[in-house]
Amino acid sequence: MDVIFLGTGTSQGVPMIACDCPVCTSTDPRNHRTRTSIHVVMDGLRIQVDASPEFRLQCLREKINWIDFFILTHGHADHIAGMDDLRRYCDLLGNVAMPVYSTEEGISRVLAMFPYAIAERPISKGYVAFKLQTMPERLALPQGTIESTLLPHGGINTIGLIFTERSSGQKFTYYTDCKRVTREAVALAKGSAVVVLDGLRPDAHPTHMSISEAVEAAGEIGAPRTYLTHLTHLTGHAEWASQLPAGVEFAYDGLRLSL
Repeated sequence: MDVIFLGTGTSQGVPMIACDCPVCTSTDPRNHRTRTSIHVVMDGLRIQVDASPEFRLQCLREKINWIDFFILTHGHADHIAGMDDLRRYCDLLGNVAMPVYSTEEGISRVLAMFPYAIAERPISKGYVAFKLQTMPERLALPQGTIESTLLPHGGINTIGLIFTERSSGQKFTYYTDCKRVTREAVALAKGSAVVVLDGLRPDAHPTHMSISEAVEAAGEIGAPRTYLTHLTHLTGHAEWASQLPAGVEFAYDGLRLSL
């Protein structure tokens, strides 16, 4: 299984508009964070999770040349705004609709933002179309399984995802944008080689886990490697990395993992 971190920043991105703090003016490329999303390759199957406002640029940068289907974790702008750029992947699939999995909330947001794209196939080559489906608790595929669990994120729930590749047996967990990791989510993540957790900033936040809360959740899950994502400009990569416990690291844009 291969995982590509397309973006690891918050809704404001880093550098942030009109900010000259040390992180926003840093020359360390790990502090340059586009909005959060990942690309997972599981036995050749290519799954895109979320599409940020920088989605097109992220795909060009990381050479994402194919997407089999798309998962929207939730309908917030920093995760949904780039979905129109899925049009090129509809072309590559053979001018058919892109399968899109999400929650009822996520689906309603897609319907509101992209009413022109809800069709069995694009109206013409170069247009986008979405085939909307509710994300099941367990999606069984020839290449493996994707389990899902709901995570609290303010007034809505985010989809947490657990990928298990059939050929290698490797397990990867992705829990972005959440205030806490539920008992069910901890149990599902057990046995993962790598876990990714929302670790917004050092200070507490009403809808995201802080770094200390994410570290605590990482300890409960007990994976060999945990990466924190959805980072603000309050966290300089090098400065804060030394304060993390063994086995916990900050993700960064362009990070690639092979499990």
